[in-house]
Amino acid sequence: MKAPILAVCGVLAPFVFACGAPERAEAPAAAPVPAATTPPAATQSARDYAVPGEAPCTPVGDIKFVCGMVSPEDIAVFPGGEWAIASGNREGGRLHLINVRSKTATAVFPAPDQREQLDAERYPTCPGPLMLEKPDLFKAHGVYLKPGANGRHALYVVHHGVRESIEVFDVDAGATPPSLTWVGCAPALSTQTFNAVVGLPEGGFAATNTRAGDVWEYHKETGWRRVPGTEKTAPNGLEISKDGRWLYIAGWAEEKVTRVSRGRSPIQRDVIALGFRPDNVRFSADRSVLFAAGHTDKDGRSIVEPREPLTETINIARIDPTTLEHRRIFEHKAIAGFVAATTAVPIGDELWLGSNRGDRVAYLPVPK
Repeated sequence: MKAPILAVCGVLAPFVFACGAPERAEAPAAAPVPAATTPPAATQSARDYAVPGEAPCTPVGDIKFVCGMVSPEDIAVFPGGEWAIASGNREGGRLHLINVRSKTATAVFPAPDQREQLDAERYPTCPGPLMLEKPDLFKAHGVYLKPGANGRHALYVVHHGVRESIEVFDVDAGATPPSLTWVGCAPALSTQTFNAVVGLPEGGFAATNTRAGDVWEYHKETGWRRVPGTEKTAPNGLEISKDGRWLYIAGWAEEKVTRVSRGRSPIQRDVIALGFRPDNVRFSADRSVLFAAGHTDKDGRSIVEPREPLTETINIARIDPTTLEHRRIFEHKAIAGFVAATTAVPIGDELWLGSNRGDRVAYLPVPK
C-alpha cells in the first residue's frame, strides 16, 4: 500500500472534575418501527469544520497531533496497540492506518490499490462494493475492530455517502503494514441513519440509529432487528462488554451514558449524567475503564442552540463499567485544527483523541 504519509503534531491541558453514580432507569416499552421516510438532506456548513491544513501542526503543551486527515471522528485500535484506524466523516475523508510508534498515518481506503472481495454468504443483503467513481464521496463515521484469530480481524465502518450502510473489511494484521480487504456490507433500512457500530461476540454487529433514537442489530439470518430497551437513549456512540451482555450508549443530546442489558429479561437500564455531551465511549485494552469524549460550549457549560461548533470545549471522562462511577479527567478549550474531541481511546500510556470537525487526531499522556 503506497499512499501519502501524514505529518505529526500536538496540544492540550487537563483538569480533574466531579464524580457521579448511576441512576436506575426503567426500560421503556418497545416502540413501533417507524414508517419509511426519505433521508434528510445534509445541512452542515463547511464553516463548522476546520479547514484542512490551515492550522499549524505543532505541539501545544503535552498534546501532539497526527495531521492531514479529514474529520477523523473515531479511532479503532489493533490488538497490541501498534496500529490503529481513524475514520473520515466528511467528503474527502479516508480510512487512515496509524502507526502508533512513528506517529504517522497512511490513507488505505479508498486508495488506488484497495482490495475488494464480496463474501455473499456472510453478507447476503450487500449489493456489492462501493461504486466510488469519485473517491471523495466516501464518508466513514464510527469504526470498530473485532479481534480474530491468527492476526485476522474484522473492521466495521459506518458509511455515509453513496449509500447508508455498515461496510465490513477483513484486516490482515500479520502483514507489515496491516492490509484491508473489503468483504461486505449491510445497507441501512430507509428508517435508519447510523453513527457508531460494534461487533457482537456471537457474530453480526450492532449500530446506533440516530434517526429513531435506538440501537439495531444485524445478523445474516434475520437482517436488522431493534435491540429491546435501547429506545429513547439519544444514541450516538456505542460500546459493548466482552461477553456481549451489556451495551453502553453515549447519549450525546442529553449529556448521558446509558447501560442496557442485552439478551435477558427483564431488561436493565442504568443512566449516568456526565455534564457534557458524550460523542463516543471506548474501553481500555483490559476493559476495566470506559472513556467518554464529548463537548460543552466555549465556556465549559451545557451546549444550547445556536451552537458554535468551532469554539466548543473538549471533555473526557473515566467510567467504571461495573459501578458506573465516573469523573471528568480532562477539559480543554477548542484548538485550531482540533475541535471538540469525539473519541478517546488509550493506547499504552497515551490517550488518543479523534475530532469530527478537525483535520487531525491528538495524543497525550493518559490523564490521571
